Amino acid sequence: MTLKEKLEILADSAKYDVSCSSSGSARKNKNGIGNGAISGICHSFSSDGRCISLLKILMTNCCIFDCKYCINRKSNQVRRAIFTPEEIASITINFYKRNYIEGLFLSSGIIKSPDYTMEKMIETISLLRNKYHFNGYIHAKAIPGASEYLIQKLGLLVDRLSANIELPTENGLTLLAPDKNTSKVTEIMSFVKKKKSKIFTPAGQSTQMIIGATNETDLDIMSKSSNLYQTYQLKRVFYSAYIAVNKDKNLPSIKMPPLKRENRLYQADWLLRYYNFKVDDLLEKDNPNFNVLLDPKADWALRHLEEFPKEINKASYYDLVKVPGIGPTGAKKIISSRRFFTIHFSDLKKMGISLKRAKYFILCDGKYFANISCFQKSFITSNLILEEKEEKKESVTQLSLFYEGK
Repeated sequence: MTLKEKLEILADSAKYDVSCSSSGSARKNKNGIGNGAISGICHSFSSDGRCISLLKILMTNCCIFDCKYCINRKSNQVRRAIFTPEEIASITINFYKRNYIEGLFLSSGIIKSPDYTMEKMIETISLLRNKYHFNGYIHAKAIPGASEYLIQKLGLLVDRLSANIELPTENGLTLLAPDKNTSKVTEIMSFVKKKKSKIFTPAGQSTQMIIGATNETDLDIMSKSSNLYQTYQLKRVFYSAYIAVNKDKNLPSIKMPPLKRENRLYQADWLLRYYNFKVDDLLEKDNPNFNVLLDPKADWALRHLEEFPKEINKASYYDLVKVPGIGPTGAKKIISSRRFFTIHFSDLKKMGISLKRAKYFILCDGKYFANISCFQKSFITSNLILEEKEEKKESVTQLSLFYEGK
């Protein structure tokens, strides 16, 4: 098999893992090539549509496990390939020199054993760092079940490690991936948290959950994410809408991945990390799933209208970021500007704050954007839903690299 054929197979096999993100690493070039820049790189589309380049491949798509949702499960009849460590190192350096990529995301199916697989990954990245003197960003997948000694070696070579939790609950994992268990993943997370330093996984760790393969609610998923952030200090939890690549009695029968649900989970995840929201603020047992028609912050605001409208010229920072349409940057601009003048709706536009959502939940110098009698749940809800529909019509749809619906 040629190197090109291997690359086609193993790059395609890696596309279902979304747990790669910006580096947060600041390794400088020391008589080699490449830099691990603070600005970060990844092989994905960012929220503003930018494509950030990273060579994202599997070392091999051969695997001793038989996870029901995975295209590379051992029982599937698919083309298999294995890269040697030298082949991966050579491809990475050649792609980097041609300015195709800025770094590497390396994962792998499990061959022989977790330790054997990790040893081969370590050999690969050691070649890049020591033979080719590559100082660029490298994100590697730690293999659950591998020894702490090998995780330590790998963590000293890479910028970021990730260990995929795969599914939100142990019951779901037992049902669809009987060869895996959550404790082996959390053992890695605990070890990385304890060892993290300027030289060991300086960009931290991340994980991925598949959404829609099992019957967990959004409340189950966000509760799991919140626990992972708090317990293991993860940088990111990534959510991957389930794509039906296999047929199995335990898998759901769907035609399209639940992409809208995935989007709502990412929006809620952002609220947890940057807006001081708690899971219990957003969801409850009687309301365990997000509203597909409204983003989570707008939905929360509509369920707590007693806290609104907020007076822009008096509200605290934490009150301002709870207003739909106002984020941390906008809230800081408002607080800074109102020291010098009284803010009106026109001033908010000049600050770059979108009033499409915010105008329904704020006062500017005691004035509502319309007659204050319009401050009613039915009026605001219908207008927000209309606004979201209009945004979809106006926006340019980003074609997926990974899924083609029929």
